[in-house]
Amino acid sequence: CMDGNDEQSCIDRVLRGEVNAFGPLVECYQKPIFNLMCRMAGSPDSAADLTQETIIRASQKLERFHPGKRFFPWIYSIGLNLARDFARKNTRDLKTGSTLNPESISGCNYPGDQHDNMCASLEFVRLEKTLNELPLIYREALILRYHDECSMRDIAEALSLSLSAAKMRVHRGLEMLRENYKGGIHGPQKRSI
Repeated sequence: CMDGNDEQSCIDRVLRGEVNAFGPLVECYQKPIFNLMCRMAGSPDSAADLTQETIIRASQKLERFHPGKRFFPWIYSIGLNLARDFARKNTRDLKTGSTLNPESISGCNYPGDQHDNMCASLEFVRLEKTLNELPLIYREALILRYHDECSMRDIAEALSLSLSAAKMRVHRGLEMLRENYKGGIHGPQKRSI
């Protein structure tokens, strides 16, 4: 969305008093934050409120942002903390909310055989269900990597992990996703975590 230099330029301008300079950062990162909140809150209204709260908190704490770091992991961690607080207060099942676009995964974004498109959509639904059954720590790492296309460094920063721990979390998440997805086809299989 933005490179580090553009992000830092916007942040510097905001800190010098140009409040409108925060707008490009919001435009760039609002959607991934909203997707996070949908996954955590399960309701678009709650997700919108939590997204707005994340943006407000980020703007209020902007002077704490460290120059040279990426903005997305920083604002994502603010959002993740708000989402976790919301989840604790609302004690509801966190495995709700659709975050992925079936067309982006299944290849349904081209006109073709209706039967093939329906089969691909059903596969997407099964994949998303399997993803939502993963523990939150692995699900978030996989979504950051493959949906939000974050680098391992950004994932590590967003989840407050070392780089090697972030790589391990994505790797284990993929293993669990593959095993559970395959288990859905061939019946339950033994699982080791």
